[in-house]
Amino acid sequence: MKGADSKKFTSPDEVRTFEKGKLELVKIGDGVVGRFTLEPGWRWSKHVKPIAKTEWCEAQHFGYQISGRMHIVTSDGTEFEAGPGEVTALTVKHDAWVVGDEPVVLVDWTGAREYAKAA
Repeated sequence: MKGADSKKFTSPDEVRTFEKGKLELVKIGDGVVGRFTLEPGWRWSKHVKPIAKTEWCEAQHFGYQISGRMHIVTSDGTEFEAGPGEVTALTVKHDAWVVGDEPVVLVDWTGAREYAKAA
């Protein structure tokens, strides 16, 4: 790895698309950072579950939400809504969906590497 590096989401290394959403991946150093854009009506259990083939989202996420509102529910029953300017940490086994008419844009530092990756 170089002593320092810089990349932009305007030129992602990989883009994964799925119904009502996309994930842009930037591979930098030893890590991968993802920018999610999720359209109104998007829901993990409807639009990504068929790709993941798991009951719940199994990705652990640590991210910063730029825009839109998202509702999250975990398998243990924890529920909350996140919006612009919030940092969220999600363990495995959760579902999430866009709330309202504004797309959700968020940057994720831990859960993007394998997200919505076709087997």
